Amino acid sequence: GNECINANAKYCGECIQAGAKCGWCKDPEFLKQGETVSTRCDELQSLIKRGCNATMIENPHGKQKILKDKAVTNRKKGAEKLKPEDITQIQPQKLSLTLRSGEPQSFNLKFKRAEDYPIDLYYLMDLSYSMKDDLENVKNLGTSLMLEMSKITSDFRIGFGSFVEKTVMPYISTTPAKLLNPCTSDQNCTSPFSYKNVLKLTSDGKKFNTLVGQQHISGNLDSPEGGFDAIMQVAVCGDHIGWRNVTRLLVFSTDAGFHFAGDGKLGGIVLPNDGKCHLENNVYTMSHYYDYPSIAHLVQKLSDNNIQTIFAVTEEFQPVYQELKNLIPKSAVGTLSANSSNVINLIINAYNSLSSEVILENSKLPEGVTIAYTSRCKNGVVNEGENGRKCSNISIGDEVTFSISVTSKGCPKQGKPETIKIKPLGFTEEVEIILHFICECECHKEGVKNSPDCHYGNGTFECGACKCNEGRVGRVCECSSNDVATEDMDRTCRKDNGTDICSNNGECVCGTCECKKRDNPEERYSGQYCECDNFNCDRSGNKLCGGHGRCECRVCICDPMWTGSACDCSLDNSTCLASNKQICNGRGTCECGTCKCTDPKFQGPTCETCPTCPGVCTEHKECVQCRAFGTGDKKDTCEKECSYFNLIKVKDRDKLPQPNDASYPVMHCKERDANDCWFYYTYAVNNNTEKEVHVVDTLDCPAGPDIIPIVAGVVAGIVLIGLALLLIWKLLMIIHDRREFAKFEKEKMNAKWDTVGVWSWYKYQKLSWVKIPSTKVLSRLWSIPNMKENDGVIAFNELCYQVSTTAVFTMSVE
Repeated sequence: GNECINANAKYCGECIQAGAKCGWCKDPEFLKQGETVSTRCDELQSLIKRGCNATMIENPHGKQKILKDKAVTNRKKGAEKLKPEDITQIQPQKLSLTLRSGEPQSFNLKFKRAEDYPIDLYYLMDLSYSMKDDLENVKNLGTSLMLEMSKITSDFRIGFGSFVEKTVMPYISTTPAKLLNPCTSDQNCTSPFSYKNVLKLTSDGKKFNTLVGQQHISGNLDSPEGGFDAIMQVAVCGDHIGWRNVTRLLVFSTDAGFHFAGDGKLGGIVLPNDGKCHLENNVYTMSHYYDYPSIAHLVQKLSDNNIQTIFAVTEEFQPVYQELKNLIPKSAVGTLSANSSNVINLIINAYNSLSSEVILENSKLPEGVTIAYTSRCKNGVVNEGENGRKCSNISIGDEVTFSISVTSKGCPKQGKPETIKIKPLGFTEEVEIILHFICECECHKEGVKNSPDCHYGNGTFECGACKCNEGRVGRVCECSSNDVATEDMDRTCRKDNGTDICSNNGECVCGTCECKKRDNPEERYSGQYCECDNFNCDRSGNKLCGGHGRCECRVCICDPMWTGSACDCSLDNSTCLASNKQICNGRGTCECGTCKCTDPKFQGPTCETCPTCPGVCTEHKECVQCRAFGTGDKKDTCEKECSYFNLIKVKDRDKLPQPNDASYPVMHCKERDANDCWFYYTYAVNNNTEKEVHVVDTLDCPAGPDIIPIVAGVVAGIVLIGLALLLIWKLLMIIHDRREFAKFEKEKMNAKWDTVGVWSWYKYQKLSWVKIPSTKVLSRLWSIPNMKENDGVIAFNELCYQVSTTAVFTMSVE
């Protein structure tokens, strides 16, 4: 809903606290009869639409002002030495924000790691008996570490402290002998203690070696140590330790676990740790009185004092301290080894890891105030949400930017300025932000107390409305709150002396109707008796007044070029123009922007569609073919060019719409495709001016020839014709041979053979012999009457010679 109206604001200040979009109309004449004072509070566009001039709307905005903006330090190692307080790594340092409820104020915070920045390192060591070997390694750590750290900074200091355990049972043995020497008789151990500050931070590495060399191992009974007591004292006893406002490192070295809050009850210690310094002569004196601190308590104190912790522990306890590291911001874990050079490498690597990450944290926020971070880190990496507080992999000299947005909701009870601080964890620098809150409108300052405009001074006239004094009600504070329900006053709230008070749409207050509010902030009751509203007008297309007017007292007031009870009749004829620029194609009339076709053949929004005119089938053939069967010239562009009609498939032609069944003209079409297949469809424009095509989903294709019988018939015909020709040829040969033989028989009976006769006979007969086999020639020679043997041989030889010379055929003589 509309947060401005839902706020039910009675005065301007209450309105602007409802949200950033809310404005207050201070025009005294703005309210209509029946409207409550709270309707002056609304979104800006709604107020303007309701008739409030923009200059009469109170809508204050927040602002910001930078109060201290010292540039970050660009300093190289070896340059002129600066005091720590003269080095700047964060910008700006101080600013003022004026907050309007719901309206965020954003600013950019720049961070740059300064080169050659001073470092304070405090080495806190467990001196229980199991750390004996490690103590020997640390005795020469001072000068070696000073040498290595000089490569990072020219201003380095180192300190040393030790711890064992609370000096009560059951953590140590309290027998007199064990209090003097908790170790075995052959070991020279010092008396047990909780925490001892051995060496204040110093730049003298030799002094570190000397004092650490004088330390002795002590002992305790249980495995966990009292390291948390020691860390707390190191964090809060800044003067004793010698901390400066520079990078602060705490190296915590142990080979065991730790006691934390609650463990003190084993020794009868029930008072929670108070988080204060209790060092006397550099020794913690209240270990027997206060319990161990909790992890959360340690996190708070380490953060408050900008201390970064490095846990140098044995491999066995790595998992425990890794979990602890996840709970303590800006901390690191390294493996403690028996070599002093490895300890130095551990410290340097941990320092580089810690200093390469910047994490912003803010102090406690006032009620209703929220803060959001967006980081713009190295290599263009952008993080938002919880990750927006941090940037990683930052080298010395790298510059990163954080966008910080501060938002308030409402106004603090006191309305006084508040201060919050933002700083990078592990650094002493911070940004101070002073928050101011906009709780009242500007017109509030011009308010007239006990104004005569508020019924003889019963209220303050401010921002165009009366802010009634206590005990007074009404638009102009005209009534006492004790008199608002009298019968006489109700009578003036009944229309036409009816029974309904304020038309059942409001309440009678001081004899005046104050109309109810609707759940929908855009809907309102109004009028002297709340008889009017702006939501019960005629609708068109499910829109109030067709979306072309406004509803006033249940009557539509139409926009220009619209008319009708629901403003649904357009006076614009441009929607009726056909492609030929005629109104409704000359075949209809334009009514309310829509064509009413007078020629029943024509349809469509401009009376240009004629579904039963000639040529319709041919016009839509290609599109029907591609959409129904995926074929035709338009199959590749079908989706683009043929989506203008609704396609409905039917099983057979009987299912196609018939002209008598439909309330609109239907055109039946029969078309043939490239494969000589017919397809059937209907085209029509329905009553909703939608083009519809019903098509039979199967093609009607002619049956093809039966190939096998044709081939078989052709082969059989060729075979039969060949056999017939052979038979005819054979018959003719038989007839011919018989004729020749008969002729021969006849001549044989009449012939008289001699040698000369044979030649004559041959010459006469040779044409018919050329096709007779030699065996038949011989038989004919021997069959001549009176042919003698010698004559026959002579005749045959002569015959062979004559025949061979004629080149008709060659006969072998056997």
